[in-house]
Amino acid sequence: MATDTETIRRAAAEYEKAWNSGDPERVAAAYAEDGTIVINRGVPWVGRAGIAAMAAGFYGDVDEMRVMLDDLRIAGDHAAFIWTFTGRHSGTGHALDVKGWEEWDIDAEGRIRASCGWFDAEDYARQVAGG
Repeated sequence: MATDTETIRRAAAEYEKAWNSGDPERVAAAYAEDGTIVINRGVPWVGRAGIAAMAAGFYGDVDEMRVMLDDLRIAGDHAAFIWTFTGRHSGTGHALDVKGWEEWDIDAEGRIRASCGWFDAEDYARQVAGG
């Protein structure tokens, strides 16, 4: 069953709010119970507990984290959530302005079944170092 465009738009808006809440469990709730996320071809984070752990890691690394939905592309039950996150690295205090995206498969309830996320890890490391 195809997911309608409005359901995906609402899911994307809620996902942005979830990230900005600072609550890893709220981020995880945007995913199906057995949802997954893979970032930059890394090890998959599986299920809501795994996804909450991933989000908690980002919150631990980035103070004052803000996620902005820059664009949303939808094709059937697939979407590209294009984002920017800003904040300060918790270890160095350096400002961060990171751009990336997540490619989603969405279920009929508007939950993320699978996400493949991308950002420039070298640029992130440069910003962490203050470059």
